[in-house]
Amino acid sequence: MRSKDKNSYQVGLIAEWRARWYLRLHGFRIVASRYTTGRYTGRAEIDIIARRKNLIVFIEVKSRPRLDLAWGAISTRQSARLRAAAETYLTRIGWRGDARFDVIAVCGRHIHWVQGAL
Repeated sequence: MRSKDKNSYQVGLIAEWRARWYLRLHGFRIVASRYTTGRYTGRAEIDIIARRKNLIVFIEVKSRPRLDLAWGAISTRQSARLRAAAETYLTRIGWRGDARFDVIAVCGRHIHWVQGAL
């Protein structure tokens, strides 16, 4: 199947799969994929939650042809919802370690990982 035959949902799933493998190659264990908060929390979805030692990372994955377009796809409102979802998750598991928000932009064959992005 050629990339122009894929819909945006399929492209997003492939980008998330690539991001998970990329994180594994960098020593992270994937804790959750497509984590969605409960009914009354704004229904934010965190694409990937990964852990390495005493660090949990919440990752937003964007698949765009260019990096600037990937950045532009993350709104202030979405960023706030992701933070609320992450706080809910950390409270639920009783996490006492470090946490951060990253963005992985999949642009064609290239993967751009921006740590501490949100």
